[in-house]
Amino acid sequence: MGDTVAEYTSRLQQQEREIHSLTAEIECLKDPHNVGLSSHLDGLREENAKLKYRLNVLKRSLQEERSQCSKTMMNINQRLQEIFGEAMRSAYPDLEDPPLAVTPNQQAKFGDYQCNSAMAMAQIMKSKGLKVNPREIAEKIQQKIPDNELIEKTEIAGPGFINVHLKKSFVSKLLTNLLLNGVQPPPLPNRKRVIVDFSSPNIAKEMHVGHLRSTIIGDSMCRLFEFLGYDVLRLNHVGDWGTQFGMLIAHLQDKFPNYLTVSPPIVDLQAFYKESKKRFDVDEDFKKRAYQCVVKLQSKDPAFIKGWHLICDVSRNEFQKVYNCLDIQIIERGESFYQDMMTAVVQEFEAKGLVEMDEGRKIVFAPGQQIPLTVVKSDGGYTYDTSDLAALRQRLFEEKADIIIYVTDSGQSTHFQVVFAAAQLIGWYDPKVTRVEHAGFGVVLGEDKKKFKTRSGDTVRLMDLLDEGLKRAMDKLKEKERDKVLSMEELTKAQRSVAFGCIKYADLSHNRINDYMFSFDKMLDDRGNTAAYLLYAFTRIRSIARLANIDEVALRKAAETTEVLLDHDKEWKLAKCLLRFPEILQKILVDLLLHTLCDYLYELATTFTEFYDSCYCIEKDRQTGEVVKVNMWRMLLCDATASIMAKCFDILGINPVSRM
Repeated sequence: MGDTVAEYTSRLQQQEREIHSLTAEIECLKDPHNVGLSSHLDGLREENAKLKYRLNVLKRSLQEERSQCSKTMMNINQRLQEIFGEAMRSAYPDLEDPPLAVTPNQQAKFGDYQCNSAMAMAQIMKSKGLKVNPREIAEKIQQKIPDNELIEKTEIAGPGFINVHLKKSFVSKLLTNLLLNGVQPPPLPNRKRVIVDFSSPNIAKEMHVGHLRSTIIGDSMCRLFEFLGYDVLRLNHVGDWGTQFGMLIAHLQDKFPNYLTVSPPIVDLQAFYKESKKRFDVDEDFKKRAYQCVVKLQSKDPAFIKGWHLICDVSRNEFQKVYNCLDIQIIERGESFYQDMMTAVVQEFEAKGLVEMDEGRKIVFAPGQQIPLTVVKSDGGYTYDTSDLAALRQRLFEEKADIIIYVTDSGQSTHFQVVFAAAQLIGWYDPKVTRVEHAGFGVVLGEDKKKFKTRSGDTVRLMDLLDEGLKRAMDKLKEKERDKVLSMEELTKAQRSVAFGCIKYADLSHNRINDYMFSFDKMLDDRGNTAAYLLYAFTRIRSIARLANIDEVALRKAAETTEVLLDHDKEWKLAKCLLRFPEILQKILVDLLLHTLCDYLYELATTFTEFYDSCYCIEKDRQTGEVVKVNMWRMLLCDATASIMAKCFDILGINPVSRM
């Protein structure tokens, strides 16, 4: 709706410029032969009147839509951008696409938000030969700010900053809306189909710390899209096809010859894989038989398909243990799913003349890419390139995805860049319409700042890591004597919440693009920006209502009848921080950097602490300790803080508990 209003406003302004030009011209027209121009002017005036009518209808409709969407949280920054965008277009109708920059103000004394567009606009005008002072531009924009529900006043500072002061009464209404309706995302213009490809371990191999990062980051991205209302498909693109399965099935036949009738007791699949790999590397006869098994598997021979299923099932059971610990929901769709699609993909590239021969291989060069894709090997087999092209095509055409995100380590960025370029070359998607993106991440380092491994140099098993986290979390809880006040059930819940929450948060709180150092001591520290600190802070906030003996029903009634006062500067600071939540989510939606949400969560917790230290929520008798007064509007601020924190935890995949 907002885009439609902007379009009509732009057209209206263009019409008015033309009318102004023609009006000036018609004054000097004396020749009766120029009557045609006058009729053209009348036509423009008539169209202009229609546009004005339509614009007013759209504006009324937009206001009605806003009132209907009042249950959702408003993105204040986005609303301010709409307001200033309208003011800038009105002040400078000839300036095409003026730069729009609205940000929260870092210093409260200068207001709540700041519009910094005037300086950039002055530079654009200067490049066009117009010398205008940025402050004059700011003043002109200020004069054109339309009537709105949000802004109390604006002030111009420095070279042309427009400082914005919000209406406290309106912010209070937004908080009441949050308390009555819960944490609701802003309205979604259209419900897009999102596919997130994440986790993706290899069958017959243990999940390791690299899979931990992909699993945690991918799950959190899915949770974000799901909360915002998108249609999300969570895909686990497991490595469940290829020559290694010939090797595994050949070893299975030798070690458990009756595997077709008696399920083989494969307990340690990693050891089974290492045994078969060792034979494959040193025994030529075994290697030949392994290749024969691959051929049989690819021809869908029932005996070999059963062996393949047995191996996959053992792996799946191991993967599921990790997913259960981390509360991960994911649909497996491995490389095998796309096998029958690959021939058609190669034929499509060949039909469009995009395939070249190179020493027996079939390759595809995409524009701007130095490395080709190998779509068919010299022996006639397919590759990961072919598989990934087939997967991408299926997701675009069969799943009809609008957004596809691949969450893998940054080492695969070049590969995906070439795959995406080839898909655009053949016309599968337009990047201006469909978002296809690789969300890469750095490696996990040990405390020695080297790649994270065991003392013997082996890759760290993920289940060993999670078990160690559980042990250390229990030690931490006992150190804080929580075992003396919590029941065994509560203690176990707290243990799992702290252990897995800390492991997830330690990952997500770092910029995913960078490497990060894994340290149990740091992640379990209850000081600073850690899950341990935030979980304890959340539990304390939740306990305030219990201390005041106020239940959810009483809080609900208070939200319906009590105005949230924001007179104290710490109340005002907390209120603004709470309402920045939609802005934070919008930013992450663009760059997929989840550490921004962790930074916000930490800022919210510390801002609440400032508020709680300065503003009495509950007043007690000093002698008896009995509650003598409850400042209900401040209790509502506590409740709003807990609600936003809980939603942040949910998006991050962290499960807080009511008592810790």
